[in-house]
Amino acid sequence: MEALRPLPRTLLRDRAYTAIRDAIVAGEIEPGAVVRDADFAERLGLSRAPVREAFARLVDEGLLESKPQSYTRVTPVVTAEVRDAAAVVGAMHELATRAAVPRLRDADLDEMRAANVRFAGAVQDGDVDEALRADDELHDVLVRVADNRAVAATVARYTPLIRRLERRRFGEGGSCRSAGLHEGLIRACAAGDTEAAVRVTAEIWRTLADLADDDTTD
Repeated sequence: MEALRPLPRTLLRDRAYTAIRDAIVAGEIEPGAVVRDADFAERLGLSRAPVREAFARLVDEGLLESKPQSYTRVTPVVTAEVRDAAAVVGAMHELATRAAVPRLRDADLDEMRAANVRFAGAVQDGDVDEALRADDELHDVLVRVADNRAVAATVARYTPLIRRLERRRFGEGGSCRSAGLHEGLIRACAAGDTEAAVRVTAEIWRTLADLADDDTTD
């Protein structure tokens, strides 16, 4: 068997980025917590260089803040930033929906339906992580089929800011986006009704802006 080759540096950086981002979004690292590259390098089994690169990316995306030669820490959940992110992400999902609906295949629709079944079950069970994961999988079908790299990159960049607030509201017993809205989106997609699908998409993401408006933490 051929010997395993070292992972390219970009993959190491991406691995560190994903692990740290997910821990922040899940609340495993709380807002205000100081993070150190040496600690994460040890935990992830990496050198400090890819962790530093991941930190820089997370600073750029608003999940970390850094003062040179002083600290790097997790940013607070700021309502205005979540609202702005929700507006941007919602607009990107509307673009994705408009492009994707005419291209959707039966297999894509089946994938969306299966994701919504998991979503509804997770909401009923109070399983925050599974609900958000299933929600991502449903909407990611449209983003993937739309095949617009700018849309995909923008969604990937700003969604974590929204997820932090969603997850916290879940934990406080708050409500989540409705599986019924998802069902309406899927019906419109299955009918090939692009305009109806875009309208439902806009309504889904409007609920996230409302979630930010209802939040009292700044």
